[in-house]
Amino acid sequence: MRFWDSSALVPLFVEEEQSEHLLSYYEQDQTVIVWWAASVEVASAIARQERQGSLSNAAAAAAMRRLAEIGQTWQELQPTPRLRQHAQRLLRVHALRAADALQLAAALTAARGDPSILELVCLDQRLTEAAHREGFLVLQ
Repeated sequence: MRFWDSSALVPLFVEEEQSEHLLSYYEQDQTVIVWWAASVEVASAIARQERQGSLSNAAAAAAMRRLAEIGQTWQELQPTPRLRQHAQRLLRVHALRAADALQLAAALTAARGDPSILELVCLDQRLTEAAHREGFLVLQ
């Protein structure tokens, strides 16, 4: 069981340098935990690559279909007042953007406040640094 940041999910749907490596993590993972907006963030990344021309229309459509299918299997952490409070604290402690603070707050919630019990899969450097400081083992 691992918490997956959206940055680590994107290479599962579009070919990137880390795709093969992350796919091996994903295939080993019995339970994939994400925050409730992860599929929106992944869809945003796919659409951005399509608009920029680095992903064909057909490849983007296929990635979106896989996201719709595979995203149904994820365990999603829903937004709660407590999660929002965690995110607000994280913004004061770490140099994070709002979405990254929400991701890390969701990971802390999934870990029930004990980051040593849950691995976090992440490719975002700023979020990785904050997660390390919070006590997570981060897989990249």
